[in-house]
Formats: sequence, C-alpha cells, structure tokens
Amino acid sequence: MPRMGFARRLTSANRCLIGTWLKIPALEPIEILADAGFDYIVIDQEHAPLTLEFAYQATVAAQGAGLSVLVRVPDRSGSHLQRLLDSGVDGILVPRVTTVAEATSSVRQMLFSPGGDRGLGTTSRAGRWGGLPRSEYLRFGDEEVLRAVQLEERAAVERAEEILDVPGLNGVFLGMGDLGLSSGLPASDPSIQKLVDFLLSVARSRGIPAGTAVQTPEQAREAADRGYSYVMVSNDTSLLRSAATSAVAGFHGS
Repeated sequence: MPRMGFARRLTSANRCLIGTWLKIPALEPIEILADAGFDYIVIDQEHAPLTLEFAYQATVAAQGAGLSVLVRVPDRSGSHLQRLLDSGVDGILVPRVTTVAEATSSVRQMLFSPGGDRGLGTTSRAGRWGGLPRSEYLRFGDEEVLRAVQLEERAAVERAEEILDVPGLNGVFLGMGDLGLSSGLPASDPSIQKLVDFLLSVARSRGIPAGTAVQTPEQAREAADRGYSYVMVSNDTSLLRSAATSAVAGFHGS
C-alpha cells in the first residue's frame, strides 16, 4: 500500500499528532518510541551529532516501525535537503528562518520544477529504487512531504503573514525556546502569548498546520487544545534521564 506522507496525514487527521525528538544515534530508541505509540519522530540534526548516514538508517527503521519521520536539518543552507528527501523522509523542518527570502529559498529546494529547484532522483529510496512511477514520485514529493519553517525570533513571528504566504510552504513550527531568548521574555508574558495567538491565527487562515515542542503531556494537551496540529513532547535523552532519575530516587526513597 502507498505510504501516506506527513503533510497529507496532518490534513486528514482528526486530532493533534504527537511526536518526539530523536537525539541518540542508535536505532533501539526508535523501536521503543514506536512501541510507546508516538505518531512520528523528528531526527534532530541541529542540536545533536546525527549524521546524514544515521538519518537515512533511522528513517528506514522508523518508517518500518510505523512512524512518520521528520528531520530538523542543521541550518538553513540547504546542503542536506536533496539527500534527505531522496532518503524518503516524510518532512523537513528548517531552523531559524527569519525572512521571506530565506523561507522561499528553503521551500524551492524541496519542490520539483517548475515550482522549485529539487533535482530528479527516481532511482533513490524516495522513488522506490526506480520502481515508483515518475508521476507518483513527483506528486508525492510536492503534495505529501511536509516543508516547514521554524519561526524562532520575535521579528520572524511578526512577519508570519508574509512568510506563510510563500508558495509551496505547507508547515510552520514555533520555537518557543529561542523566541524567549530573542525577546528576553518568558513564555507566559502576555506579549509573547499574543504573538503565539497571532501565528496560530495566520496559519489557520491559510490552512497551514502549525507545530511546536513542549516538555510534558499536560503541555501537549494544552497545545492541541490551542490549535496546534503536531506537537513534539520532550526527546529521547530527556525521557531516558527522567526515567533513570526517578528509578534512582525511588530506590533511595527520595
């Protein structure tokens, strides 16, 4: 059966999809996360030492276990986009996008001509090693792969109306941590919450799924209720640390 891409999965889901970040360069955590019931993972190449080769292996393992796979690329240079897309990932998050020009450049590299500049690679894994009809390979790449930009600075969020109008952009991610750094304000500040509402409103009006990252299940439920379509909860290293800390504390009775 043809696999459903993440962009289509988001638009067809009747609930917020839950995922987590993958930072450990091993395949075993992927199986654990799949068994736990996550909908997707995000391979984090920006804040973890995960290579292109590992991202490829992790994509194969995760999709085989029933997970969708997004990759947060190391930067917005575009150097990883072609090879990751040819590896068959379900979507890309481009970090620290601040302008329309940056968003346009990133999106064009993920779209086939005439809408973009992505090269043809039908004999890659994304093309099922040449077994997928060319028309289906092109359709899947343009229609079902998530092409999302991360807005993480106050000025970028304020430009959301312009950035989210970039042709071919079909996802946005709000980075609350860096938004706090750039603004110097806590997430609870009314002006920050007003920015969040603004972004969600802009995304909703354009039919663009919005995502974010949180630390706890309670925060994930709040995000879903607020209108986010996909949420990352914690990450593999933090989940391991929390469980390990709890086990030791329980042994010592503290």
